[in-house]
Amino acid sequence: MELKDLLSLLGGLALFLYGMQMMSNGLETAAGNKMKQILEKLTSNRIKAVLVGAVITAVIQSSSATTVMVVGFVNSGLMTLNQAVWIIMGANIGTTITGQLIALDIGAIAPLIAFLGVACIMFMKNEKARHISEIFAGLGVLFIGMDMMSSSMQPLRDSAMFMDFMTSFSNPLLGILVGAVFTAIIQSSSASVGILQALAATGMIPLSSAVYILFGQNIGTCITAVLASIGTKTNAKRTTVIHLLFNIIGTTVFTIICMVTPFVQLMESITADPVAQIANTHTAFNIVTTLLLLPFGNKLAEIAVKILPDNEKEEETIQKLMYIRPFESNYPVGHAAVVISQIQREIDRMLEKTRKNVEQSYDAVLAGDAGRLEEIQEREDYIDYLNGEIARYIVSLMSVEMSERDTKSINSYYLMLGNVERIGDHAINIAEYTQFMKKWEIRLTEEEKEEIVKMKEISRQTLEALSLEDETKSAEILARVSEGEKEIDEMQKKYLKRQIKRAKKGESKAECGIMFSEMLTDFERIGDYALNVAQLYDEMA
Repeated sequence: MELKDLLSLLGGLALFLYGMQMMSNGLETAAGNKMKQILEKLTSNRIKAVLVGAVITAVIQSSSATTVMVVGFVNSGLMTLNQAVWIIMGANIGTTITGQLIALDIGAIAPLIAFLGVACIMFMKNEKARHISEIFAGLGVLFIGMDMMSSSMQPLRDSAMFMDFMTSFSNPLLGILVGAVFTAIIQSSSASVGILQALAATGMIPLSSAVYILFGQNIGTCITAVLASIGTKTNAKRTTVIHLLFNIIGTTVFTIICMVTPFVQLMESITADPVAQIANTHTAFNIVTTLLLLPFGNKLAEIAVKILPDNEKEEETIQKLMYIRPFESNYPVGHAAVVISQIQREIDRMLEKTRKNVEQSYDAVLAGDAGRLEEIQEREDYIDYLNGEIARYIVSLMSVEMSERDTKSINSYYLMLGNVERIGDHAINIAEYTQFMKKWEIRLTEEEKEEIVKMKEISRQTLEALSLEDETKSAEILARVSEGEKEIDEMQKKYLKRQIKRAKKGESKAECGIMFSEMLTDFERIGDYALNVAQLYDEMA
């Protein structure tokens, strides 16, 4: 094999991988956050979930991309572990479409497909049409790369050493190991299967040896999801365990089948084309494994839970992001749905901590207990940390191409952050009045205590109404928060007048009047900022 052939092989591989990347990008920007809506409709219907996983993977030509997407969805809470099982099974079926398309030998018209796709990208004004064109352009580039790889491997047929090396793969363990390692390195089973087909097309490797490499490739493709799960929650890591279990079980079953039955001869009898033989074997492997494991999907999830048990301390004290993590992957499919869900859930965490601080701050004042300030301050520090980290993450997304709607949603979440953080600041202000009370030996009257209890209750109700879990209820949330904010304004004015009257009658110390007036201002501002968040959320719907 000469240098120019090696360069041609590397160039072909580069085009193959770049074609898949283009297709992934096109699908991501065309679908955007709608991927979330598709997956939400799956519920517990395993057949529908398998089909969706297969279709998505068939379109983007990569089970790795789909599995990485699923890891992200499970980590951000968009999908349960049981739903992920069926999507992964479907993804393994869908990934076989690449091999089948290669077997159809549409390489001759690949340049035309690429040309038409690029022409549409260049001249079409419609954003969605351009993204769909990117999918087709990627498909064309992918097959141009495939043809380059096939051509560059032709000279290897004359190498006796290489041919001997190819025949050594008739050893099942060696074949599986080579297939797994090579696929793990390039992180694409579609590409590695394509290369295997290119080798088969030259007659350098018989199906009896190729099948074991093929089985190993199914295991190797799991490495991308494993890498994507680093730093995620336990449930997301379990998704990669399920993916590994699926392919290891399938490989074990099919290795035994190949060794004790005439399975290879059956595949060879269907067609004489070695490229089609590999495509058919790949399809058979994934469909049969899915059918075998379909009744045991929930059992796979249970095994994954046993392998990676829950960490009860995963959520608390150490300041960290629970849902957001950099989506470091070459496969950005589902990126918009994942990042928007990640941001929404982290802000919900901020809101929950803010609600606790508001409630506990009122309790501290009612008890006149400055000792509670430390716990409230620790939580406020956590809120400030989340504010900074989420803001940094959102800023990092500014350069990522997304649909106009998704970009608007992310910008709205950015504005929400400041409002939630300010609610936390006012909670701290209220809690710090306990120090003022201690210094000036302030004792609240029964009437003042009653008013603070009512302030606490309406603040609690207003903030509890502020949930970001369901965009379809944003109008209802806005109505409830608006009602609470109006009531807060009315109470603030009424209680301020009462406090002035108490001061005039000498029923309350001057220092208490100052503190109470300041608290009423904090009370009123909490309502204002809660309303701002509700309005921003409603604008996103």
